[in-house]
Amino acid sequence: MILAGVALGLGAADAAAQDMQPEDLLAQSAQQANSEVEQEPVPQSMEEAFPRMVSDPVVQGEYGAEVVPLIQEWTPEQASALALIIRDIGKEGLDPVDYRLSELMAQIGHGASDRLSEVASQAFVWLIEDLRDGRTTMDARQQWFVIDPDRDLFRSGELMREALGTGDIAGVIERIKPTHPDYARLRDALAATPEEDIETRQLIRANMDRWRWLARDLGDQYLITNVPEYQLRLTVKDKIISSYRTIVGKPGRTATPQLAEIVEGVVFNPTWTVPQSIVVGEGLGNKVLNNPAWARAQGYTRTEHDGWVSVVQQPGPANSLGRMKIHMPNEHAIFLHDTPSRHLFADEMRALSHGCIRTERALELAITMAILGRGVTKEEAVEIATSGKYKLVPVQRRLPVYITYFTMATDIDGELKEFDDIYGRDAPVLASLAKPRKADKSRTFEQEIIVIEDNLQDAP
Repeated sequence: MILAGVALGLGAADAAAQDMQPEDLLAQSAQQANSEVEQEPVPQSMEEAFPRMVSDPVVQGEYGAEVVPLIQEWTPEQASALALIIRDIGKEGLDPVDYRLSELMAQIGHGASDRLSEVASQAFVWLIEDLRDGRTTMDARQQWFVIDPDRDLFRSGELMREALGTGDIAGVIERIKPTHPDYARLRDALAATPEEDIETRQLIRANMDRWRWLARDLGDQYLITNVPEYQLRLTVKDKIISSYRTIVGKPGRTATPQLAEIVEGVVFNPTWTVPQSIVVGEGLGNKVLNNPAWARAQGYTRTEHDGWVSVVQQPGPANSLGRMKIHMPNEHAIFLHDTPSRHLFADEMRALSHGCIRTERALELAITMAILGRGVTKEEAVEIATSGKYKLVPVQRRLPVYITYFTMATDIDGELKEFDDIYGRDAPVLASLAKPRKADKSRTFEQEIIVIEDNLQDAP
């Protein structure tokens, strides 16, 4: 049984299960999912999940005490093997012209020389960079804040030394490509798309490149959401264990950014501290003061400080965060949470929030994460969820959460599908891929961090 088949209602449950309370059913579902998940090591921190980035200069890379040059000696035979790979690199959605193919072929014809080694080394490094890190320049990755660890794990100079030493240049290059099944599906789709269908081929190439922006290996167990699909998945060994509909940020300044974070805990029966833009700007503070009966019904409490007023919505059926939120600290204040406006999950277009991700069957997800993370037992999870009291449950086994943006990807039914570009993020990626490759691509970027003040009252 997979968790996706055990939601509230549980039409497939047996007669005994029909007498159970919803929270018990949810906890049972989570326990069953946990029993199916192999107990693989899970990162305990972002540092463990994403190692510190180390500089890899254009001329040479310094790795600890060893210096591995990025220009090494190539024979004509080795350069010919590289040229064959570059010639066919269009299969990976890249352009052979970007990797000095014509000049490399010319130098091969002249025989062994320092110039051949220089051209072949540079072509190899550029190819590694684009297959490992992505061809799209950083300034074209709108609201992209994911740290890709692959430059630390697969360093250009070391890879070149291995390729030349073993003679297996193709094998070394193959090893750095993304391992996620979606990348292979997109590559197959590119091969099957006629050359004259330029628009579709460009879209495929853009989304293949987005996989290179991420870590090559996402891990054995993780949560991943594709924002334009409005779906969240609990994934084990790249297979969906359970999926949940989502509500994501509205286009504009409240669009949901792309992140890779770590679940550190689960909050049951959360409180909501109302942003000052609502307390003062929309007059909620005065409304709570002047209408105490309404405030009590909505769960609002008002506290006066020196010169300002805070309003907190207590746990309860009207709470704007619903019955849970996933604790995943980040500088954007983005997290996954429940909502009392659950009817919105039936809408086709669900870009409605101020950036945070509202999750269908959120209590099921919360109990699953708490049990899977070894924070509580099934019985403890039910007791906490039904207590009506605020409780943060730290987890021992912390899972990565990937918030991604793909406009062509495999949907939850296993079909390769196009999704609406709700934030207009395709255009800069396509423009970057269409321009000549920069010889020295920046590996840093400056993007505005928009701290979300989620005006949860904006939901219809």
